[in-house]
Amino acid sequence: MSKIIVVSGASSGIGEALSKSLFQDGNSVYGLSRSAVKDNPGFSHIACDITKESEIDQAVNQITKEQGHVDMLINCAGMGISGAAEHTSIESAKRIFEVNVFGLFLLTKKMIPLLRQSSSPKVINIGSVAGDLIIPFQTFYSMTKAAVHAFSEGLRNELRPFGIEVCSVNPGDTKTGFTQNREQPDVKKDEQYQDRIVKSIHRMEKDEQNGKSPMTVVKVVRKLLKKKHLPVKVTVGFEYKLFVFLKRLLPKRFESWILYQMYGK
Repeated sequence: MSKIIVVSGASSGIGEALSKSLFQDGNSVYGLSRSAVKDNPGFSHIACDITKESEIDQAVNQITKEQGHVDMLINCAGMGISGAAEHTSIESAKRIFEVNVFGLFLLTKKMIPLLRQSSSPKVINIGSVAGDLIIPFQTFYSMTKAAVHAFSEGLRNELRPFGIEVCSVNPGDTKTGFTQNREQPDVKKDEQYQDRIVKSIHRMEKDEQNGKSPMTVVKVVRKLLKKKHLPVKVTVGFEYKLFVFLKRLLPKRFESWILYQMYGK
């Protein structure tokens, strides 16, 4: 049965892949993004900056008039910054939280009344393995994704009496334009950090460009769309599931040492 689905971050990366694929599956898809979509995506595109409440209200009003309800909200919009915390400006730190956390919260808040009108409402928040395994020189991105996980778990129980299912889907390295769009630090190499920042960013970018296709996330979401009850959290990819599982078993100090060897040294 066709579903009415809203996807944020629909102009690129995982959000674009989800919007196009779910539309091709026969669903009514509203893709929200600040940037214009390329070519003719098929799905209904709404220009919307999720950090601006007035633009979210306009999008919600349009969907309300055209559909009257929403079956699934997929929060996919996000950005990244990298570099040492010592060199990160407060403006950059605020900006990533505005998009990855507060924008996600605001869009979800405004969509809840429409979700209540569905017979099988679902919220899927695209988190990241980086929210479980905190990566040095990508600390603020990890902070925002950890916040997304916490928001998802809290919201899940707040909305349980209404029958609205909530789940966070957490990919690992994924090959998208996110790598090129990540905000780069002003200071990459200095007397204190030497070339550690450069090496760490290079390692992250290499991992991402050799990462999984966005379609791996699409496949997971397709399965979740058919489920009556959602899991609390889904990690995408066997190796990342293994990493997250080992995190539960390994001493925290050892886990931190491994991440230092991979991304901090």
